[in-house]
Amino acid sequence: MYDIELKYTWIFNQLPTFVEQDNRRFVSQKTGNLYISKVEVSDVGSYICEIENTVTNKKVLSPPTPLVLRTDGVMGEYEPKIEVRFPETVFAAKGSTVNLECFALGNPVPTISWRRIGSSFSDKVKVNKTDGVLEITNFQQKDSGTYECTAENSRGKNTARGQLVFYARPNWIRNLTDAYVPIGESLQWICKASGEPKPSHTWLKNGEPLIIEERIQVEKGMLNIRAVNLSDSGMYQCVAENKHGIIYVSAELRVMASAPDFSTSPLKKSIPVRIGSEVIIQCKPKASPRATFTWMKGNEILQENER
Repeated sequence: MYDIELKYTWIFNQLPTFVEQDNRRFVSQKTGNLYISKVEVSDVGSYICEIENTVTNKKVLSPPTPLVLRTDGVMGEYEPKIEVRFPETVFAAKGSTVNLECFALGNPVPTISWRRIGSSFSDKVKVNKTDGVLEITNFQQKDSGTYECTAENSRGKNTARGQLVFYARPNWIRNLTDAYVPIGESLQWICKASGEPKPSHTWLKNGEPLIIEERIQVEKGMLNIRAVNLSDSGMYQCVAENKHGIIYVSAELRVMASAPDFSTSPLKKSIPVRIGSEVIIQCKPKASPRATFTWMKGNEILQENER
């Protein structure tokens, strides 16, 4: 994959003449180097490398490099020698654009071809006009595999091969939300992230590793706290991590403890009913933990019966 901030081009003799890439000339966007297979008289001249920062659009120029022909003989024919090759293992992020470079020197000028071992190319694969760059856009798991470049001329051929390995940084599938739990009740938080390799999940409380005990258990990203008490209140963080990245999500646990309070939902002072009809008298005090209820009629405790 290329450094997305830098773009390399080469000027031939003077602006605005740029080196045009073809099957003989190749500019690596990995190193910035210019490669010429089978130098010709027309290649003689001065070369300047132009480097552009594609974020700021600023450009810098290298000092001129002269190219002169040697007079002590002519290079004979020889088999391709691959000078630009991609690594044996390339880690490619989900959704990224992958560029594999391959270029060879040789006489006659080698032709470059590509193949995917054991499978055909997907529709997303593009090869540039010089065949020196294979591009895969929106890289996904199914694009993983072994890719091979072959440089060939009448004197022989050589190959370069590398493995494209898919990876994905952790990404939240299930997030956390703040919890308000009455004292004595239970809490369950589920924290889940996707990624390749599969991320591990750990829990923190107020920035420190969560202490596991009989009442507090963690399993596969799930946090369970039984019979919460006031000491459980705090800010909790779930951490998902694989070798390509780490992400955090936070939520607050508030443990509520209060005596029964009828101020927000008082009982009605009178309820008119007809003889023989049904009546429901609601009792909904605010209380943490949940209140137990007793009913009285006058000064006597009301007992349940068939009515």
